Amino acid sequence: MKRLFDVVASGAALLLLAVPLLAVAAVVRLTSPGPALYWSQRVGRGNRLFAMPKFRTMRTEAPEVATHLLDEPDRWLTPPGAFLRKTSLDELPQLWSVLVGDMSLVGPRPALFNQHDLVALRTESGVHALRPGVTGWAQINGRDEIAMSRKVALDAEYLRRQGLLFDLQILLATVAPVVTGRGVRR
Repeated sequence: MKRLFDVVASGAALLLLAVPLLAVAAVVRLTSPGPALYWSQRVGRGNRLFAMPKFRTMRTEAPEVATHLLDEPDRWLTPPGAFLRKTSLDELPQLWSVLVGDMSLVGPRPALFNQHDLVALRTESGVHALRPGVTGWAQINGRDEIAMSRKVALDAEYLRRQGLLFDLQILLATVAPVVTGRGVRR
C-alpha cells in the first residue's frame, strides 16, 4: 500500500509541479555555471548506493561533504542556493527518486555516501531496512538542528510505528517547517 501511495502521489506531484520545476531549473542554470541538477550519491535501502537528484544549490567546485562540515558554507552557495534550501525547493527533484523506487515520500533522510557514522548507527538499529524518504519523523522533529544519535533514535521510532496513517501525519507536519524554514541549515 505504501509503495502504491508513493507512486501515485509522486507521479501526480511531478505532473502538477512540472512548470515550477522547469522554472527553478532555469533559475539555477541562469545564475551559476553547471547543471541544474546535482546527483548526490546516497545510501538507500539495505545500505545500497543510489543517485539522488536535487536542484544544485552549491557551486560546482564545492567539496562533496555534508554542509555542516564546511568551514564557510555560505561561500559555496549559488545565488539562489540559500533560498532554495530554506524553502526546500531544492528537494523537489527527489519526487523522481520516489517514483522509480529509490526513495519513499516518508522515511529516514538518505545519508551521504561518506557519512559512515550515520550509516553504522542506522544499520545497528535496523533503520537501514527502510526506504529513505523525502521527509521523515526526524525531519519534523528538529531536522538539521538535532544530534545524529537523536536522528537515529527518531528513525528507529519511525521503523516501529510506520504505517499509512503515520506517514500522512508526517507529510502534513512537514508543511510548517518547510514554509517557515525552521531547522534548516544553509
